[in-house]
Amino acid sequence: MDEMEKVIKDGEEMTQSIEAEEKAEEQKTEPSQGEIAARKKMESIFQSVSQNKPEAKTASAAKPESAPAEITPENKQVELELMTVQLPTSEEKQEEEQKRNKEKEKRKKLMARKVFWAAVVSLAVIAGGFLYTDFMPKNIAGEVVITVPERAGTKQIAELLERDGLIHSKGFYRVMSKLFRIDGKYNFGKFKLDRGAGYMKIFDTLTHSGEAANAVRVTIPEGYEIYKIADTLEEKGLIDKNKFYYLIDYGNFDYEFINTIPQRENRLEGYLFPDTYSFVPGDEYGIINEMLGQFNKVYEKYKGRAEELGMTMDQTITLASIIEREALGDADRKLVSSVFHNRLKSTDYPYLQSCATVQYVLKERKPVLSVEDTRIDSPYNTYINKGLPIGPIASPGEEAIEAALYPAESDYLFFVLGSDNKHHFSKTFNEHKQNKNS
Repeated sequence: MDEMEKVIKDGEEMTQSIEAEEKAEEQKTEPSQGEIAARKKMESIFQSVSQNKPEAKTASAAKPESAPAEITPENKQVELELMTVQLPTSEEKQEEEQKRNKEKEKRKKLMARKVFWAAVVSLAVIAGGFLYTDFMPKNIAGEVVITVPERAGTKQIAELLERDGLIHSKGFYRVMSKLFRIDGKYNFGKFKLDRGAGYMKIFDTLTHSGEAANAVRVTIPEGYEIYKIADTLEEKGLIDKNKFYYLIDYGNFDYEFINTIPQRENRLEGYLFPDTYSFVPGDEYGIINEMLGQFNKVYEKYKGRAEELGMTMDQTITLASIIEREALGDADRKLVSSVFHNRLKSTDYPYLQSCATVQYVLKERKPVLSVEDTRIDSPYNTYINKGLPIGPIASPGEEAIEAALYPAESDYLFFVLGSDNKHHFSKTFNEHKQNKNS
């Protein structure tokens, strides 16, 4: 029995060692398949040992301690099995760990694919619903007038429609226009569209003749200030003044030159080009946009010359607006320009002293200014501020823009309106006083 007890003791120690190793390994990772098999085998062996171990006898019947243990075939088999049990090697553990990691990676990839396709399907459903809603008519009240330029393509038309809130996806509109074979069939002109119109109604309207929205012809004279332009457009029933003034200061117009204009009250003063137009009632944005477009077209010819003189666009239009308001026409426009250019260079007479700039502050074209008028505190008042005012004071025509950039060559520093309704120019202050009194 000593040999058997020794075997059992060794087996118990081995079991404790295995259990200690398993406990430490469990803190790191799950037991490997080899370890699980070894543990099961040990449990089976010890179960067999416990069944074959003789029960303790009473003290009176016990054999002497020196009696040898009875060796049976079953015990011998148990001993042999205990001796042949082997724990998994480190290589086997590593291989088992790699298998588990691969399984985990597969599960992660499978889950990621499921999440990805679920997101794709969800987005497709949302996008499909959005585009379907964009395509179909909507229950939105109100009308919009858009102006389609001649030879405008689907891309430009889609941008106009999106700008006015008639569609929400330029790309989808272009796809539908192509799918329904509308490309190349668009007309140009002015069109009135319901805000709730769907794509099919838009297609139908824009492929018919333009100017079907009761266009009104109106002339904006050179030298008009924004408030006078607004009055004229309102009298013709074309605009709501509040909307008009809001767009003047905060409207988003797609011209590069807009970005060079400093932010100020009446931001677009001087840039609503004077001309004869055909406008549609209720299209404040379109009216302003068309006038800005005409300015852009005209000024493009003079950009190079302004750069030669070292003048910005805003400085050029500011000077041109003063010339427009001060000159008496073609006869003296470039001479008036020469006086202001000479003043801008002069150290003795750095003030332009233009009555038109004070009239702009007053919003009144007074024939004669008082001394108090010339002292009004305003960045537009050129009697108290050197150089150009902070911005244009009116909308100059092309001739005034040209005069601002191509002044006559002279040494004149003064001019005054005589009793003959002509301007008299002079080089010195004494000559100027004489002209004023003549």
